[in-house]
Amino acid sequence: MIKKIVMENLICTGCTAKIEKALAELPYIQSASFNMANQTMLIDVTEDYPENAIHEIRKIVNSIETGVFTYPYEKRHLTIHKSFFRLNWLIFAGIGIFLLGRILENLFNLVVSNPFYWIGYFMIAHKIGLKTLKGMRRKDFFNENTLMMIATLAAMAVGHPYEAMLVILFYSVGEHLQHKAVHQSKQEISSLIDLHIEYANILDEDGNWIIKDPASIKKNDRILVKNGEKIPVDGIIEAGRTSLNTSALTGESKPQSVKEGDYVLSGNINVGNVIEMRAAKEYQESTIARIIDLIENATNKKSRTEAFITRFAKYYTPVVTILAIFMFAIPSYFDPANMDDYILRAATFLVISCPCALVLSVPLSYYAGIGSSARKGILFKGSNFLDMMHEVDVIGIDKTGTLTHGNFIVDGYTNLQTLGLAASLEKYSNHPIAQSIVDTYQGSYTEVESVEEIPGYGLKAMGPNGEVLVGSRKLLKKSNISVTDERDTAGSNVFVSENGSYIGRIVVKDQIKDSAKTVLRKLMRKHRIVMLTGDNQDTASEVAYEIGGIDYKHSLLPEDKIIEFENLKSKKRKMYVGDGINDAPLLKTADIGVAMGNGSELAIDVADVIIMDDDIETLQKAFKISHKTRSIVYQNIILSLGVKFSFLVLASLGMATMLMAIFADVGITLIAVANALRLIYGKRAKTL
Repeated sequence: MIKKIVMENLICTGCTAKIEKALAELPYIQSASFNMANQTMLIDVTEDYPENAIHEIRKIVNSIETGVFTYPYEKRHLTIHKSFFRLNWLIFAGIGIFLLGRILENLFNLVVSNPFYWIGYFMIAHKIGLKTLKGMRRKDFFNENTLMMIATLAAMAVGHPYEAMLVILFYSVGEHLQHKAVHQSKQEISSLIDLHIEYANILDEDGNWIIKDPASIKKNDRILVKNGEKIPVDGIIEAGRTSLNTSALTGESKPQSVKEGDYVLSGNINVGNVIEMRAAKEYQESTIARIIDLIENATNKKSRTEAFITRFAKYYTPVVTILAIFMFAIPSYFDPANMDDYILRAATFLVISCPCALVLSVPLSYYAGIGSSARKGILFKGSNFLDMMHEVDVIGIDKTGTLTHGNFIVDGYTNLQTLGLAASLEKYSNHPIAQSIVDTYQGSYTEVESVEEIPGYGLKAMGPNGEVLVGSRKLLKKSNISVTDERDTAGSNVFVSENGSYIGRIVVKDQIKDSAKTVLRKLMRKHRIVMLTGDNQDTASEVAYEIGGIDYKHSLLPEDKIIEFENLKSKKRKMYVGDGINDAPLLKTADIGVAMGNGSELAIDVADVIIMDDDIETLQKAFKISHKTRSIVYQNIILSLGVKFSFLVLASLGMATMLMAIFADVGITLIAVANALRLIYGKRAKTL
C-alpha cells in the first residue's frame, strides 16, 4: 500500500536521499521515493503501518533537515505555516547585533565590538550551523551546509566579517527564494491543470439533493450536475441533455453534446442544462482521480539526465571540498606569510561550488514540461518518457481510431441476405464495424445461437440452416470455405458464409482524419512511420497513399502486429501509437506507448503517454514540448557548470570575491529556475 507524506521545503537532494534511506529502514516501510517538484514522499508501507507513524517520520526528517513541514497528504489544504518573520526572527536579531558592533567600533573605536560580530554571525548562521551539526552526527561531512559553514567561519577568522555575514544573508535569502520558486511553480502548474472537484450534489435516502465530498460517492449514487459544475465521477446520464466543456481533460475547447444514455467522464464541465446521472464508479476509481494521480506523480519516474545529476552531485561536493583543502594547504606550506589570503580563496571556492542550480532546475524543468503537456491534453506517466520522446526515430501507428475517425459506414454489400445474416451476428459485438452493419440493416434478424467471437477473425454462430461465419477471408479459409470474390476492395471486407457455402461480402469504409495528413507529413521529416493494420492491402495502401506515402504492413492479426513492430529497425527508440483498446500488447512492448482515446481505462493503465483529445495533431505538440524541455534542461546544465567552473578558476587565482561567489551559487540557481519556468510562461509555451 502506498502512502503520501508532504515534505514541504525539502529541496536538498542530498538530504532527500538520506531521508529516503532512513525511512526505508523503519520496519513498517518497504521503500520511500521523494518527488522533488511535488514535495511529496511516496512510501510503500506494510499492514503494520501505525496511525501515529507521521510523528516518527517527522522526527527523522527534522534530524536530517531543518525548516521542513512534514504532514499527511490528506491534510495539505489544512496546514497553516508561520510567517517568514516568525520563522527567521533570530536572523533579524543577529543582523541587529552585528550592526550594533559596527556602530560601537565606528563611534568609540572599541575592540569589544569584535564579540558582537561573532554573536551576530552565529545568530544569522544558526540554521546552517544546525544542519551542519546534524550532518556530522550522521557522518555526512560533504554537503552544501558544511561548505557554507566552513567558508564563512574561515572568512570570520581571517578578519572579513562583512563578507561572511553577506554570504550567509544572501545564501539564506536565496534559499528562501528557491523555496518560493519551487512552491510557486507547483501552484502555477496545478492551476494549469485544475482538475480537483470540490463538491457534488447527491440524492440522499430521503429524496433530497445534498452537497457531499466527491470522495464519498458510491457506485450507483444519483448525482445532479448544474450549469458550471464539474462532473464528479464517471457515470451515465439518466435525465437531461447538455453540452460539456472537455478542455480540462483534452485541451479541446469545442463543446461536446451529450444526452440520456451517454457515458460521461469526471472532470468535464457542464456548460448547458441541468443533468442527472448515475455514478458508474467511486471517485478514486474515476478518470479524474486517476489523471490527477498521474500528473502529481509523473516525476517519480526520473529521466536519465535527472539520475545523472543526482549521481553527479553525490561525488561533486566531496571532490571540490578536497580541492579547496589543497588550495589552502599547498600554497600555505610554501608561503605561510599569506596564509590568510589562501584561506579566503579556499572559502570563496567552497561557496561557488554548491550544486544547487543543477539539482533544483533540472527536475523543475521536467515538472514544468509535464504540466505544460497536461494543459494541452497530453499526460506523461514519467519525466523519463518526456525525455525519451526526443530520441524517437521510428513510429509504428495503428489505423482505425488513430489515423481514421473510426466512424464506419457500409459502402456496399452483395445482397440483402448477406447484410441480414451479418447483422444477426454482429448485433452481439461492440466493434465499430459491427455497429455500422447493424445500423445499416433495417429488416428482421435471423435467429442464431451459440455466438462466439474469434479474436482477429470474426464471429461464428449456429443458425436455422447450419453454421454461420461472419468475418475476414482468413476465417472462411480456416473452415475450408471457398470465397468466389478473389480480390478485396478498398475498405474493410466482411465475408459471410452459411452451412459451408459462401453467401457474399460487405464493404465498410472509414474516413481519414484531416489532421492525420498534415501531421504525419511533418513527422516524416525526422521519423520513419509505419502503419500496422489488420485491413487488407487495398485499404492499407489507399490510406497510406492519402496520408503521404508512409510505409505500411497489412492483414495483421494482433500477434502479427507485435512481430512486425519488433522487426522495425531503429537506431534510437521506437514509439507505438494506438487507440488503447485493442493495441494494449504493443503499447506495453514499445519503448514509448502512446494511447489515443479520451482517457479510456485501458489507455491510462498500459500507455506511457496518453493523448486525451484523440487527435493525432496533439502528438506533434508532445514532440515539440519534449524537444523544448530537453533544450531548457541542457541550457541550465551548460549555464550552471559553465559559470561555476569559470568562477572556480577565478577563485583559485584569487580573483573572485565572496559576493561573486554568492552570485555563482544563489544567482545562477535563481536564473536556472526562471529559465525552467519558461516552459509555462514563455511566449512559445503558449503556441506549442
